[in-house]
Amino acid sequence: MLAERTALFKHSDRAAAWTAAKAAIVSAEQIIDLAAEEIRSDLPPMVREGIIIAANRSIYRDAETGAPTKLREAIARKISRETGQPWSLDEVAVTSGSNHALFNAAMVLLNPRDEVLIPVPHWTSFPAQVLLAGGVPIFIETRDNNYVPKLSDIAAAVTSKTKAIVVNTPNNPTGTIYDCETLAEIAHLAAELDLWIVFDECYGAFAHAPHTHHPIVSVAPAARHRTLIVNSFSKSLALSGWQIGYLAGPKCVIHAALALQRDTACNPDVISQHALLHHLDSGDDVFQQKLQRQVSEARTLGLAVLSTLKSIPQPAAQGGFHFYLDIKGWRQSTKGPGGELNADDVVDVLLMDAGVAAASGTIFGDSDGVRLSYGIDLSSLDKGLRRLSATLNTWH
Repeated sequence: MLAERTALFKHSDRAAAWTAAKAAIVSAEQIIDLAAEEIRSDLPPMVREGIIIAANRSIYRDAETGAPTKLREAIARKISRETGQPWSLDEVAVTSGSNHALFNAAMVLLNPRDEVLIPVPHWTSFPAQVLLAGGVPIFIETRDNNYVPKLSDIAAAVTSKTKAIVVNTPNNPTGTIYDCETLAEIAHLAAELDLWIVFDECYGAFAHAPHTHHPIVSVAPAARHRTLIVNSFSKSLALSGWQIGYLAGPKCVIHAALALQRDTACNPDVISQHALLHHLDSGDDVFQQKLQRQVSEARTLGLAVLSTLKSIPQPAAQGGFHFYLDIKGWRQSTKGPGGELNADDVVDVLLMDAGVAAASGTIFGDSDGVRLSYGIDLSSLDKGLRRLSATLNTWH
């Protein structure tokens, strides 16, 4: 008999189309993968050099929980530069990716039945982590406000049980970036109602002009003592297979998160930690600038192709490396063999008729969206989006 908590993973059932897409990609070379969570790129040179140095020095023993002191210090310096505020190693825990950081945050913050506000569409792990901690996810719709939550909607969702709000900018899956005014309003409301802010900025390295990513603690310094920052090097350095990220926040929270971490996932791979430290200590940002140019060029190409879509608005794609198609109007005016299509149906059509794998919005809590990655090479992106556009335009 399985534990009752396994029933909390019902959201994964909605990922069937995504799983099928991945299987099709493996078995058929003609399938173009636009469902990816990663940027296709070589390793950063300084990371590669760090691997070699660590291996030559026979660095393979377990590190202290939360990563070696020097790596936590290096990440604290990184956060200090990005926020314009001093951070110390005691305010940083290195985790096995951003999901691990989110899990730690949920487990140390939430008591049973505590409520957490989550704007929709949302990254899949947000409600899952809340549920695992015994909390209750409360969803806030954003579609009618260009995928940015309205302060009035946030305030209306607050109850005596509300403990935290998740702020994800640049947003996955929508690519929306919250402006300074929105962030300041959320921070003020959180202070007024004594809420924690879980600030996920995993895509912060990719903000497309004229849009700019702002850490919420920079916009509202007074919110720092109630804010947990979640980030990952999987995106900013294209290290998706390494599973190395961090949680930053008040010392008391980090102390509790590290205590939890000692008895659960422990640490990322020790070689990865030393390789990342070598990169951070080098001060070399050439690779990241190259990666940003790569993503920007792909975005420009992709938007040009997607502009040919009929009845589907041009995606904003303000940050990150995903296009999010709002198919609500399109699907309501399009009839499939069994009637009105939903996002899962559209993803199936794209896979079977266009040879393109996409992510259905249902896994992000939205049946009216389709997410497309532009982290792949330009040739494949161009071919995939042209196939997609032709297929959807034919169905309309």
